[in-house]
Amino acid sequence: MKSYTEYLTFNTEERREYINITSQVREVLEASEIQEGMILVSAMHITAGIYVNDAEDGIIQDIDNMLEEVAPFGLDYFHHRTGEDNGDAHLKSILVHHQVIIPVTAGELDLGPWQQVYYAEFDGRRPKRVVIKVMGE
Repeated sequence: MKSYTEYLTFNTEERREYINITSQVREVLEASEIQEGMILVSAMHITAGIYVNDAEDGIIQDIDNMLEEVAPFGLDYFHHRTGEDNGDAHLKSILVHHQVIIPVTAGELDLGPWQQVYYAEFDGRRPKRVVIKVMGE
């Protein structure tokens, strides 16, 4: 089995952003030359996440609204006693999760017809990384 690794860096302008990274993931897969296997996409920060869903503005807003309802910004979280103000970002990353694994078949991401890969930033405005690791033959 072979493996291939690349890193992406994001420095968002907003505290919360959702970035479609499907094309970057495909480019890494192509560079790996792996035809059959899996690709792991993982946020390397505890206030960011990776998810797969539709690339439609309405669903992205719905996801953001749901996350804000469950873990609203500005509450007095216990985490804030450390001097931070991003307790909500930690909770949002748990809800979205920090990584996905996508099957690779015939050298392509084996996604459904509407599925796209997203980087979700919940405490941005500073550099953060994502690791993409392709494994297979």
